[in-house]
Amino acid sequence: MNTNDLLALTRRHFFHDCGVGIGAMALATLFNRSATAATRAPHFEPKAKSVIFLFMAGGPSQLELFEPKPDLNKLHGKPIPRSFIEGKRFAFLKGTPTLLGCERKFMPAGKCGMPISELLPHLRTVADDICWLRGMKTDVFNHGPAKCFLNTGSPQFGRPSMGSWVTYGIGSESDSLPGFVVLQSGPRGPRGGASLWSNGFLPSVYQGVPFLKGPSPILDLKSPEGISDKQQGEFIDAVRDLNRLRYDVVADPEIQTRIAAYEMAYRMQTAAPELMDLTSETKETLALYGVEPGKSSFAANCLLARRLVERGVRFIQLYHTDWDHHGGSQDLKKSLTAVCKEVDQPCAALIQDLKRRGLLNNTLVIWGGEFGRTPMGEPRETIGRDHHIDAYTMWLAGGGTKPGFIFGQTDEIGYNVVEGAVHVHDLQATVLHLLGLDHEKLTFRFQGRDYRLTDVHGQVVQEILA
Repeated sequence: MNTNDLLALTRRHFFHDCGVGIGAMALATLFNRSATAATRAPHFEPKAKSVIFLFMAGGPSQLELFEPKPDLNKLHGKPIPRSFIEGKRFAFLKGTPTLLGCERKFMPAGKCGMPISELLPHLRTVADDICWLRGMKTDVFNHGPAKCFLNTGSPQFGRPSMGSWVTYGIGSESDSLPGFVVLQSGPRGPRGGASLWSNGFLPSVYQGVPFLKGPSPILDLKSPEGISDKQQGEFIDAVRDLNRLRYDVVADPEIQTRIAAYEMAYRMQTAAPELMDLTSETKETLALYGVEPGKSSFAANCLLARRLVERGVRFIQLYHTDWDHHGGSQDLKKSLTAVCKEVDQPCAALIQDLKRRGLLNNTLVIWGGEFGRTPMGEPRETIGRDHHIDAYTMWLAGGGTKPGFIFGQTDEIGYNVVEGAVHVHDLQATVLHLLGLDHEKLTFRFQGRDYRLTDVHGQVVQEILA
């Protein structure tokens, strides 16, 4: 081969034609570790086997739900000291806003004494099963980027989500359902949409699969009319063989992902309808969650989450929208009352149901939104609060966390964390740790560098581990 011939060879030709070359070997190695979401060994012994993330999209007000502040009530209507807001940015507040007291009543719940608002009477009954994080902090104050930050570790869209990282790290125990499932409720989808459960640069087998409402949760899963099971099986086999022939030529791991997707879809034709059929549940269980048969709801999604855990699904994320209470039609009175009523009973029921079935110890339940709300009010016709990133509340239950444990404390008006701060990256590192994954070792090389969920940050919150 002369010099001109060598110069004519491109990198694309090299990876295409050198079937036993460096490129093919690297791709084969990648395929071996990622073409299927089968179970893989964690870095160390896990405390949790699965995750249910109850995502309250919009930013629940910790001051109306979990953080009674008598001093804030006394200062109602007073301007906040400039020292608190100097150099700070908010989504809508301008100038020197005034403080807004809370009209809700709080009572200590359980032996742990966690103060919980009158808006969440059912959650009070499981207070001693919950690990309360009252010192949460994040970096991003707009909804879409903030949701992305909590889910992917970056405010920029395009990174893998937490569920994708988890299934990439340890796979799934289910061979007939996706390892990462997304369920949605509320008047609309969350801001950020599919980017929140994207696989990013990870192989596409790890992306979250959104289930739709009703008996047909996944589009195009049902066979066309007139196609028998035998015909469909033969079709799947033929497509698999053709894909394998193509893989032998180009060694693209996404081809193996495609093979796995076809075969998973074939198995899901039986598994998915059976999963969505709640008629096998007892009347007592349906009443516990507040599920109305045949009606889609957050309550039904919580019950489905338990059923998914029982079937070996690794990561289930429930999005419930309408938590953005600035005032106006979305206020801290009527609107907040309504949305709390939608989630209170199902959240408590999920914890009770997992516990009585022996599943809570190895299932990590997470509850919270992308940020909290300010102690200052917004000057609208009805009361509301702006986005707040410096202090808010989330909670965890089961999966190796301390039950009935309150961690973190904020100042007299709920503006800053004064003890037990937990940054979003710390939460992510802790979730991975509970699943037996070291957040510093769970990496993926992309565009010449190793990426991880926590970027270059994050510390495991040892204080909350059981």
